[in-house]
Amino acid sequence: MAPTPLLLVEDDCELAHLLAELFTEQGYAVDLARDGQRGLHLALSRTYESMIIDRGLPTMDGVELLRRLRQRGVTVPVLVLTAFGSLEDRVEGLDAGAEDYLVKPFEIDELLARVRALHRRNLDRATLLPLGSGWLDPESHIVSLPSGEEVTLSGQECRLLSALARRPRQVHTRTSLRHRVFDGAQKDSIVDTYVYYLRGKLGPGVISTVRGVGYRLGEL
Repeated sequence: MAPTPLLLVEDDCELAHLLAELFTEQGYAVDLARDGQRGLHLALSRTYESMIIDRGLPTMDGVELLRRLRQRGVTVPVLVLTAFGSLEDRVEGLDAGAEDYLVKPFEIDELLARVRALHRRNLDRATLLPLGSGWLDPESHIVSLPSGEEVTLSGQECRLLSALARRPRQVHTRTSLRHRVFDGAQKDSIVDTYVYYLRGKLGPGVISTVRGVGYRLGEL
């Protein structure tokens, strides 16, 4: 089984290394960011099943980072891990878009359980992805069109469309899509090829071209 991708944004060096090692042992592929700006870059350029974000971060507060991710259409479940534990702090974090909020100091077993719950929540939510007025089922590779027709995609087509649908408002560069969807491919042109295939199966509007930048989800 492939490791589960997890983003950890934590500026405390000792705690960050401890948590990265812990989650790696638990079967996660951990990317570590030490400040909010780096966390934002990773979250927008890579695909994760869950994120752990500290609140008191350099360059950008964790709550502001979370707000920016939600504004950009990133829906990955987030646990805020912080020393700020007042009611007002918890409400602010949850209102910014966090699914969970855990105050330091914490028990390791509880943290692991909460992140497992985030991962299950993400899998449940990913069962059907909205595509305009249609739906994509990543498990079966089937797109249900507004007309009631069902279209079966290849594995690569499904992965590309899933990457776009999970962040429907984000514009994705061809290079980022190549790295996330077409592991091992050497040229960005493979993205253009599969965009062409998807448009042929689902209509020209399913993926929009943003000139000079890349692609984003369109409408069926």
